[in-house]
Amino acid sequence: MLSERELAFIAIHKDSYPAVFKFVRRRVESAEIAEEIAADVFRVVWQKWTDESTPELPYLLTVARNLVGNAYRSRDRRLALQEKLRTTAVQRFGDDSENVVVQDALMRMREQDREILQLAYWDDLSTAEIAGVLQCSESAAKVRLHRARTAFRKQMPAGVEFTTQKLGA
Repeated sequence: MLSERELAFIAIHKDSYPAVFKFVRRRVESAEIAEEIAADVFRVVWQKWTDESTPELPYLLTVARNLVGNAYRSRDRRLALQEKLRTTAVQRFGDDSENVVVQDALMRMREQDREILQLAYWDDLSTAEIAGVLQCSESAAKVRLHRARTAFRKQMPAGVEFTTQKLGA
């Protein structure tokens, strides 16, 4: 049986989630990210909520705004790192090197696909270890890795042969 606090939280979630999601969705690039941030809003509210007061919509939207800001800063740091990696590859190997081509292909990929390839090839993790990091089953990690390899191949220019061998596909 659910406690009074849990029932109250469920009611708040049910009443406020659409408004929170809409608020976040207007500020981020995808519905997927908006869903993640909206869920995080309610996680934060649950963790910080005391029985003394009921969280109102303005408070929820303030939490959402802060989380959106965190997401922007995280994205900006990630993009700056990717650009730094590309610049370093250009400086070390030249503009037409395979390293730069790989960096460019990775930058065009979805974040999830890029992450699993980096775990597999940069961090040299096994499928079981990747599953642990991503908190999924080993078979799900294998499927995700296969899809990421396929997406990577699609991003590579025609005639670049080394990538499929290096990526183990």
